[in-house]
Amino acid sequence: MGDLSTPPEDRPVAPAVTGEPDALDRLWTPHRMTYIAGQERPSEGCAFCQAPDLPRSDSLVVARGALVYAVLNLYPYNPGHLLICPYRHLADYTDLTVAETAELASFTQIAMRVVRATSSAHGFNIGMNQGSVAGAGIAAHLHQHVVPRWGGDANFMPIVARTKILPQLLTETRDLLSSAWPAT
Repeated sequence: MGDLSTPPEDRPVAPAVTGEPDALDRLWTPHRMTYIAGQERPSEGCAFCQAPDLPRSDSLVVARGALVYAVLNLYPYNPGHLLICPYRHLADYTDLTVAETAELASFTQIAMRVVRATSSAHGFNIGMNQGSVAGAGIAAHLHQHVVPRWGGDANFMPIVARTKILPQLLTETRDLLSSAWPAT
């Protein structure tokens, strides 16, 4: 990787892994292959169908609505990384009903407000990966990511030290967000 204090346009062009050189730096994270290959996932059933029925001690569900629920990501990109999931097992956004779409949007807005109130997030990445080819880890059950972001939150630790820095246990984050979530 080049000197990050030098602007990208002034860095020397490095050869790509294959093909022609380009001006992109690359960070490789081979440790993520265990997750991508599904080696750490439950072998039976859908995790998003099972999550709402788990006992609180085993669950990362933060809030429940009539048609969707919010759950912490077991493999968070950042602290407070939430997933908004319909209870119904469906894969494609176009298969949501109008009511499910509205509640999913409402839960996304509430999630942003709650995370801002509890951890002063500076911004968010919000999105869905539709299909495994688009990066969906669990492609069969639609889920929207709400990823809090802070200035300087990306660092070398996951790449160099194979360590993700999370300031609290997921169950503590669940309790913090659940207690701040407005009653529905």
